[in-house]
Amino acid sequence: MPIREIWKPALILRMSVGRGHFADEVNNPKQDKIMPQTVWIARHGNRLDFVNPEWFTMAERPYDPPLSEDGLIQAKELGVRLKSEKIAHIFSSPFLRAIQTANQVAEALDLPIKLEAGLSEWLNPYWMTEIPQTHPSEVLTQEYPRIEWSYTSRIVPQYPESEETVRERTGKTARRLVAEFSEDILLVGHGASVLGTAAGLVGGNPAVKASLCCLVKLVRYSDQWEMELNGDTSHLSESESQIRFN
Repeated sequence: MPIREIWKPALILRMSVGRGHFADEVNNPKQDKIMPQTVWIARHGNRLDFVNPEWFTMAERPYDPPLSEDGLIQAKELGVRLKSEKIAHIFSSPFLRAIQTANQVAEALDLPIKLEAGLSEWLNPYWMTEIPQTHPSEVLTQEYPRIEWSYTSRIVPQYPESEETVRERTGKTARRLVAEFSEDILLVGHGASVLGTAAGLVGGNPAVKASLCCLVKLVRYSDQWEMELNGDTSHLSESESQIRFN
C-alpha cells in the first residue's frame, strides 16, 4: 500500500506555549502552574536488511524491513528502560521497524500507539527509487492491536525529500505534537527523524547521536527546551559502534 494512501492529514489543534500559556496562568490564579514537559525520542532497533542485505532483493516491501533478531532485543530493552517513565502518549513512524520498536514500549507502559507519518523515514530518492510501500492496515491490525487507528497523522511527507525538507518536516511534526499534547510523550522514528525532531524543539543544529535504539530526552521549562540525554544507549546490552542511516 503506498504510504500516501494510509496517511490521512487531520485538522490541527493549535495551542499557545511558553509566554502565551504563562499569560493565561497569570490571568487565572486558580490554574495550576505549568509543569515541565518531557519528550522522549527514540530510533528504531537494528533492521533486518542491515544484518542480511540479501533480504532486500527478495522482499515484497523492500523499503519496509522488520527488526532483526538483535533489533527486537534492543526494542525490548528500550521498553524496560522507559517502563517507569510517565509517558502518556506514544507516536511512531508507520514503517514496520519503528512500529515494532514502539510496540515493545507500548506493552511495557500499557499504552496505545499513534502512527504519525511526520516521523517517517527520510524519503530520500537515493535510498528509494519510488514511494515506499508499507505494510497494509489489515496486516498491522492483526499483528499490533495496540495501534490506535482513530488517530490521523498531523504531517504527511511527500516523495521525494531533500535533507532540508526532511529536517523541516520532522521538526514541524515535533512542534505540532507538543502543542497539542501537553503530557510527556515518546516519538519513535528513524535516524533522520531523531535529528529533525530534536532540532525542531531545541533549535539550531544540535549534534545528536542518533544510533540504533538510542534515546534523546528533551525537557521544556517554560518556553525553553533543554536536551538532558543525547543519543543515550546505556539501556542496551549491545549498541552499534558506527552510526548508520541506510
